[in-house]
Amino acid sequence: MSLIIGLTGENCSGKGISAEYLKRKGFYYISLSDFIREELVEENTEITRESMIAKGNDLRARFGPSILAQRAAQRMEKDRNYIVDSIRNPGEVKELKKIRNFVLVHVHAPPEIRFERMKARKRESDPQAFEAFQKIEEAEMKKEGQNLGETIRMADRTVENNSEPQALYEKWDSLLSQLSRDFHSDRPSWDEYFMGIARQVASRSNCIKRKVAAVIVRDKRIISTGYNGTPRGTKNCNEGGCPRCNNFAESGTKLEECYCAHGEENAIVQAAYHGISVKDSTIYTTFCPCLYCTRMIINAGIREVVYNADYPLNESSIRMFDEAGVTLRKMKL
Repeated sequence: MSLIIGLTGENCSGKGISAEYLKRKGFYYISLSDFIREELVEENTEITRESMIAKGNDLRARFGPSILAQRAAQRMEKDRNYIVDSIRNPGEVKELKKIRNFVLVHVHAPPEIRFERMKARKRESDPQAFEAFQKIEEAEMKKEGQNLGETIRMADRTVENNSEPQALYEKWDSLLSQLSRDFHSDRPSWDEYFMGIARQVASRSNCIKRKVAAVIVRDKRIISTGYNGTPRGTKNCNEGGCPRCNNFAESGTKLEECYCAHGEENAIVQAAYHGISVKDSTIYTTFCPCLYCTRMIINAGIREVVYNADYPLNESSIRMFDEAGVTLRKMKL
């Protein structure tokens, strides 16, 4: 997950304009209120302030105070930055703080300024007197099912919005700069990156016993991949093509009956098929190579082997790699 910014604050404090600015910065927008609207639409209920409050309280009563935050978290993708708006309940904050790199920001402005902003939007339902505005705010802070006051007290940062929009934007720029130093994305190492790709390649295997794959890399660039399975143009193992696998022979037995080529073997053969040299490369494989593949790796000139899991019969392979001067490393994803 990248950076998740939650927004909370009093009415007319500037959450909306803050969200719009962050969207321009590439953040994806999620509003907890939208999950309430979806429920009302599904029920064919008119969307009003009163129905939104009632449905929100109903959802929290039935599924717990963090239900809206849970639904928001389920929609997030790991490679995106998000803004989460309309956070008004401490349970929502607690749930979102389970997400790495989440920060709750209180967008704040003095009540006098917020009241003037409210009057400027000219909504008939808005209070026309400052005293009435203050009474509504006091009720909002401790309203049943929400508790905005406690939510604000849980904020990690505060952004003051007491002047022109440009000043607010500059404060957001400053905060984003600070957060980029404080929070770090889950960027994989090169080993994790290539082994992760090898595991994905393994999903293409047609072997019914064990799915294995290998990725050959040189200069941090993939030059070949391979997964285990029956040869090109023959019946797939999972379609009955390999007698050994389909009889579920014990590991290390009846190898002469196995029609499946191994992942490392296929990666090397594919490189040769396309005229690509694998000399001085690194091979990432989901299992430690068997003795047959070990010989092929050594003779192909591959200088390093990185594997994820042990193969049942890999002691001889380990000794042969050591004797041949091939580096062998185990890494566990």
